Amino acid sequence: MAILLNRPALSRQPWLPLRPEDFSTLLQTADFRLRLLEAIASASSRIYLCALYLENEEAGQEVLDALYQAKQRQPQLDIRIMVDWHRAQRGRIGEDQSNCNARWYREEAARRDLDIPIYGVPVQTRELFGVLHLKGFVIDDAVFYSGASLNNVYLHKLDKYRFDRYHIVRCAPLADAMADFMAEQFFNDPAVFRLDKPAPATRSIRKEIRQFRDKLVHSQYRLSEEAAVAADQLAITPIVGIGKGNRLNRAILDVIASSRHKLFICTPYFNFPRSVVLEINRALRRGVEIDIVVGDKTANDFYIPPEQPFRVIGALPYLYEMNLRRFAKRQRHYIARQQLRIHLWKDGDNTYHLKGIWSDARYILLTGNNLNPRAFRLDLENALLLRDPHGELMAQGEAEQGNILRHTACLEHYRQLEDVRHYPEQIKKLLTRLSRVRIDRMLNLML
Repeated sequence: MAILLNRPALSRQPWLPLRPEDFSTLLQTADFRLRLLEAIASASSRIYLCALYLENEEAGQEVLDALYQAKQRQPQLDIRIMVDWHRAQRGRIGEDQSNCNARWYREEAARRDLDIPIYGVPVQTRELFGVLHLKGFVIDDAVFYSGASLNNVYLHKLDKYRFDRYHIVRCAPLADAMADFMAEQFFNDPAVFRLDKPAPATRSIRKEIRQFRDKLVHSQYRLSEEAAVAADQLAITPIVGIGKGNRLNRAILDVIASSRHKLFICTPYFNFPRSVVLEINRALRRGVEIDIVVGDKTANDFYIPPEQPFRVIGALPYLYEMNLRRFAKRQRHYIARQQLRIHLWKDGDNTYHLKGIWSDARYILLTGNNLNPRAFRLDLENALLLRDPHGELMAQGEAEQGNILRHTACLEHYRQLEDVRHYPEQIKKLLTRLSRVRIDRMLNLML
């Protein structure tokens, strides 16, 4: 019954037509960086980059230099950058807070004669309660879509990489819809300030930030060509959401509920919302084969090797592994008959950041949404949903899935995952103490 109920929900999405040759999947992190730089260099009308952060590192400097060079060559280029307000104004966790990206933006702007706005978008009054997690780089009529931010590890500039998904969609109406959303929601809002110039303190604009968030709750992409799409045509639609029960959350659940044969799900931090777990359980009961790919705890970007100094943030990968172990224990019968396959990703010292869903190769969800409670409740998220009724993108999907699974090991039993009793002593003490007062449940909702 769930399948029948959810098919209309997906069919009612406002679709844009797409040609197979206008959708490209990149398999390597470094390729995404090179293609992005090439597109910036050849842009003729607009470049809108939206990311959680643009980091003061070699890769971030390379991107910013490329933008200024493009503006120098073509002063008419409309170039704008959007990053999270809070993330840009603090250092990395554990680092000097004065060494923030916003300071770098101002220094770069001061030494150049060209004007490239860098907007700080405050989704909440505090970073803990919500960030700008909107994805997508619009360059002329193309959309570069990935969960990656702009720094060394996300763009594989040096020796390590953070594995993500990377796609290029050449579709003018899609690019227009995404660029128009940024322009309408961000550029002239009283809560949004440029970070390449002196900006006010967060406490002085709390009222404006709350009003901004209220506006975002009701926002959505507006498409110009949705009426021209046949029901059996390859199509794409952008979806945006913020807050509990939003359109994107519902679409994610509908994609899972639409599956009849196979689901392939990627998530970096194993912490599914209850609604996602329920849909996965229903899919298993109706016989759907499910692959879930998650990073090994050592491939988590918060992981701290035991030989390094202890920090509380280093407990997160262990908390996610505890979640995974409980889930695998509950679903051990499906794992035993290989209807449910859980794959742990690990490639040396590199890290894992993939997210997204394939449903029967009919629906493909590209998203920055981590499929966790924070993404479902707090952050501003978006996604590109593709409808592929004739399997025109199947070869690309199979190649991408094969590339993802290349560095994975399939879990055969939940006991293959470490038990909390075998964790490093400081981690074990912290997690045990948190679980006694049930703070671990609150952390799962917010991290």
